Amino acid sequence: MKQVAKDLLSIKAVTLSPEEPFTWASGIKSPIYCDNRLTISYPEVRKRIAKGIANIIREKYPETEVIAGTATAGIPHAAWIAEELNLPMIYVRSKPKDHGRGKQIEGVLAEGQKVVLIDDLLSTGGSVLKAVDAAKNEGAAVLGVCGIFSYQLGKLDDNFKAYNLSYTTLTNYTELIEVAEENDYIEEKQKEILHAWRKDPENWLK
Repeated sequence: MKQVAKDLLSIKAVTLSPEEPFTWASGIKSPIYCDNRLTISYPEVRKRIAKGIANIIREKYPETEVIAGTATAGIPHAAWIAEELNLPMIYVRSKPKDHGRGKQIEGVLAEGQKVVLIDDLLSTGGSVLKAVDAAKNEGAAVLGVCGIFSYQLGKLDDNFKAYNLSYTTLTNYTELIEVAEENDYIEEKQKEILHAWRKDPENWLK
């Protein structure tokens, strides 16, 4: 959805800096930084996200029984999406609690229930696929993953193929760059840098 890409740019959830790249936690140098946590502070933006992802779930995963949010950024969006679909919600901790019953999933999940996981951002998919494992370990039948934005990195596709699992995002890197150019956020030279990064994110500065 181009409108969601425009939203992310307008609220500065996405920052483009081709000349002065950011360093991700993984060590990758990147001309883009995405912080979709900012979306929760904008009612119209978060409503559009909830409705958009709810529509994806209705279309792609109509048999969904439970919406699951990944901790922490996916939790609020999962709640709004679950409300939109009138479905139960759970959330998945990044690791099991170190006290009590050591639960990693909060909420009610019955054996075999069909679940869609919600994350705010998909880069390589590593963190959300750990949540998929956690849900499966507690008996969920995971249908797929939905998110707000994807960097469209090759590793993301490879990792999901290895899990034989599908994912869908409301908007993605290619669409965001198009919107950025259309709305004068970037110049042609910057656009070339941004496209070069996605083709080879680990070596584009070498």
